[in-house]
Amino acid sequence: MAADPLTAAIDAGTPFVVLSPHLDDAVLSCGALMAHAVGRTAVRVATFFTEAGIPPYTLSGRRYLRLTGQTDAERLYRDRRAEDEDVLGRLGVDWVHLGLTDGLFRRKPTASDRHRDWVRRVLPEPSHVYPTYRLHLATGRISPYDADTLTCARAVLERLASAPQTILLAPSGVGRHVDHVLVRTAAELSGHRVAYYSDFPYNQQHRLDPRFVIRNGLAGVEWSRGLAAKAALVRGYRSQAAALFPDTRIPEVPEVYLLAGGAPADGEGTGGASWLW
Repeated sequence: MAADPLTAAIDAGTPFVVLSPHLDDAVLSCGALMAHAVGRTAVRVATFFTEAGIPPYTLSGRRYLRLTGQTDAERLYRDRRAEDEDVLGRLGVDWVHLGLTDGLFRRKPTASDRHRDWVRRVLPEPSHVYPTYRLHLATGRISPYDADTLTCARAVLERLASAPQTILLAPSGVGRHVDHVLVRTAAELSGHRVAYYSDFPYNQQHRLDPRFVIRNGLAGVEWSRGLAAKAALVRGYRSQAAALFPDTRIPEVPEVYLLAGGAPADGEGTGGASWLW
């Protein structure tokens, strides 16, 4: 029986770059596949949003910090970067932190003004690109203020995919977090070989965007190898695990990947190469 497309690519020594919006997404969604691929091919995790902003924080930002037991976002993100380095080091994959600011803390570009600075200290929401989590950051709608962020992400992808035949593993945006959608959009527009992963654990409560699936002519493939060992890797993200899994149980469910099975529907291109697995 022929190997599934992902196994065939790994066995052929095809390099993989996992595009991780945040400092845990790659392992949450692709940990089992990466564990299988290590030693068989080159695997690299590139994490985009690895920095926090300075106070004052929005109400949504403060709520997130309380969930993690922290009050200082910069200290939290130092801890998160250290957790990521430790987990990916144990896994044996290469990694890079790209230094973009997390969506909860991204601010609009504004000119300095003493009166406006005072207002921002009292009411920080209007100065943030995404003032609230539920009404802004979790809608999947990229703000016009994030145009430069998308441009930067696209430029980074060009460097990450520079090795011949590299396959990018990008988030599919399940859960509609804007940071995930930004990385997905940059991958869609890149013209490079892209497979998309279903964002775990958000895929346990939310569905894929059917327009995205149709636009890219995608079909799902499940990955079940190595799932038993994945929970220990996820727990390595100590600052996040309790908030993501309040009952401490990490579901052992197959990872899901979405692969191009042909040309995108209705002639809608994705900015470049069309290829089959």
